Amino acid sequence: MNKIKYIIVLFIALFTVQTSFSQGCEDPGEGDGINIFGYIQPQYEYNFYGKDGLFNKDVDKSGYYFQRARLGVLGNIPYDFSYYFVMEFSPERGMGINDAFVTYNRFGPYLKVSMGLFKTPFGLEQMTGCHKLTSIYRSHVVDELAGPIRDMGIMFSGGTGEKKLLGMKTKNIFGYQFAIVNGEGRNIQDKDNRRSYIGRLTFHPFEFISLGTSYRYSNFKPFAEGAKKDDYGIRLGYELMLKYKDFKLSGELISGSDVGTIKSGGGCSGLPVTYEEGSVDRSGYYFMVSYKTPWNVEPVIKYEAYDPNLDTEKGKDDAFSTLTFGVNYFFNEWTRLQINYLYNAEEKEKRNDRLVIQVQAVIK
Repeated sequence: MNKIKYIIVLFIALFTVQTSFSQGCEDPGEGDGINIFGYIQPQYEYNFYGKDGLFNKDVDKSGYYFQRARLGVLGNIPYDFSYYFVMEFSPERGMGINDAFVTYNRFGPYLKVSMGLFKTPFGLEQMTGCHKLTSIYRSHVVDELAGPIRDMGIMFSGGTGEKKLLGMKTKNIFGYQFAIVNGEGRNIQDKDNRRSYIGRLTFHPFEFISLGTSYRYSNFKPFAEGAKKDDYGIRLGYELMLKYKDFKLSGELISGSDVGTIKSGGGCSGLPVTYEEGSVDRSGYYFMVSYKTPWNVEPVIKYEAYDPNLDTEKGKDDAFSTLTFGVNYFFNEWTRLQINYLYNAEEKEKRNDRLVIQVQAVIK
């Protein structure tokens, strides 16, 4: 009954109120034929772990690797269809199909239907193309609560198209995305006949502002044997984007609840393993400010905070925050350099800051 209730509420919201409805990182554009698209992101990372307390040895770690390496094709098919297919070639990301979906566009921009493997429509940062992120990494709360970032399923999306409001043109004043997916993540088949339901709404009255909200309901096979009810999770997000010329401010607040069976005992505790019904609430947010100067240099400041368990006892708080200082340099439209320093702060401070340098080249 709870699942049905949440779905009904979501559909009502969809028809009472997104600036972007593309499931992929790029749009196929106009005309027929194949378009090649991709990008590579070679990266260097230095982790400031300090010194080993026992042997007083430096335990800092560093290395080079590919954050992402993707290549694919996209385009339109006569009549009213488009396709999007991208492969991931980076070992760190897991080589294989990254996106693969077909879209029926006959009733666009008011309604488009896509089926296949695509980004799940939750939040601003998750829906931003990886090669268009202002900071190198997505926020921790987005990684933890908005995903899985990709999944198999069907999606309905649309908007009001280009309209005038108070004499000013804007695209998709109101819009929506609604997806029904397996809920297991990229290229994982659901064998238990359970689904995740995800919706995103945006309000974009003027070019300089966009507001949005996202909702996700997922149910899972119970972790404990003999459990009478499915485990389930709920996610709720709010987003804001302000853009004025080359200045940009964005932020999101995401909360989540997971209800089901909780494991206790075992391991080093010496206690017997037991399972009981329980729940955990999580929450986090971020806000980010950037300004692209006339010299193609873009300073970035980002603050994010995440609490994986809001009910943790006082004094044992596992919440943490990260402050990112960054600078982006754009050599041209296709190539950029990003440098980020991530200062991490926990309840019990420890050495775990990071310096990350990334070079990106877009293949188009």
